[in-house]
This record gives sequence, C-alpha cells and structure tokens, in this order.
Amino acid sequence: MENILQLLKSGGVVMIPLLGLSIYSVAIILERSLFWLKISRGQNSVVKQLLNQYREDSQAASIMLKRHLNLPIARIFSVALSLERSTPEKFKLALESAAQAEIPILKRFNNSLETVIGVAPLLGLLGTVLGLITALSSLKLGDIESSQAAGVTGGIGTALISTAAGLIVAIATLFFASIFRGLYLQQIALIQEVGGQLELFHLDKYEQQEIYRK
Repeated sequence: MENILQLLKSGGVVMIPLLGLSIYSVAIILERSLFWLKISRGQNSVVKQLLNQYREDSQAASIMLKRHLNLPIARIFSVALSLERSTPEKFKLALESAAQAEIPILKRFNNSLETVIGVAPLLGLLGTVLGLITALSSLKLGDIESSQAAGVTGGIGTALISTAAGLIVAIATLFFASIFRGLYLQQIALIQEVGGQLELFHLDKYEQQEIYRK
C-alpha cells in the first residue's frame, strides 16, 4: 500500500485523475463483462427453441420469448411475433425497429471507454511535461554540479511515471474495448441471421394463409 501511495505521489498531480479514470474503466469493464456473459449463456438455447417452435406454432414461440425478455435478442423477436396477421413487410419493419432500439443497449459505454483510451495517455504526457518543467527549473546553466545533475536525472525519471501510468490505463482499456466491440458485431450478425430465417418462415406461413383464403 505504501508503495502505491509513493508511486502516486511520484507521478504528480495528474495521477489523481488517472486513478479516477482507471477506476471508472474497471467499473465499466466489469459491468460489460457480466452483461455479455449473461447473453452468451442464455441466448443460444433460446434461438434454437425459437426456430424450432416458430415453424409449428408461432404462439408457443412468442410465449417462450416472453420468458426470456432479459435477453436483447428475445426482446427483438418478441416484438415481431406479437403482431397479429402481419404482412411480411410489417414483420420485417417490426424486426428492424426493435433491433434499432436494442443497439444503444448493446453499445452502452463504448464511447466512455474510447474517451478513457484517448484521455489517459494525454494526461500521462501532461504529467511528464509538468515534471520536466519542475526538474529543469531548478537547474542553473553554468553552475552544474554532479549532485544537481543527479537530481535532474531523478526528476526526469519520476516525471515519466505519469506517462507510463497513462499508457497502462489506455492499453488495458483498449484491450477490453476491442473484445466488447467484437461481441457487439457478433450479436448484430446473429440478430440479422436469425431475423432472416424468421422472415422466411413468416413468408411461407403468410403465403399458405393466402392460398387457404382463396
């Protein structure tokens, strides 16, 4: 604990906002990790049940989806399946509008992580510049002693701590932000794939109903 406090003190005043950014980033990473873990555990079985049940009984598929409204993909398809006697065009529009409503939930905190990635290195660089100014301001030209030179060297080394801290925060955040972006793209691809299959099933049912009416 003492080493951490000493490190924060050595890095200068910018270490305080860097610490705040790191805590903020960790909180977002934990929340997003739990969010995507919950989705990955539950949605595969829901998708299989949906495709199997919708072919035979759309009402049963709709009821099944309502039991899993904690999953974004279930909320999207539940909106479309809840429509009564919908045409293929209405069914497709319902899917698209429901998917658009879920995108902000899937992309939540992405901008916050990008802000941390951009700001953390700049804060670290600012801390280094301030540290260099402090170290060099005590050095008088024409009166350089070995003890003074050693102090300046130590001051420069201390000033670089903030840059290292800023890079560590940015790199760690970038790593998880890339993972979350990949999961988001996979989710969008899955929604489009399953939505396309449901549209085909719905079109077949609609055409059969039209034939029976004639």
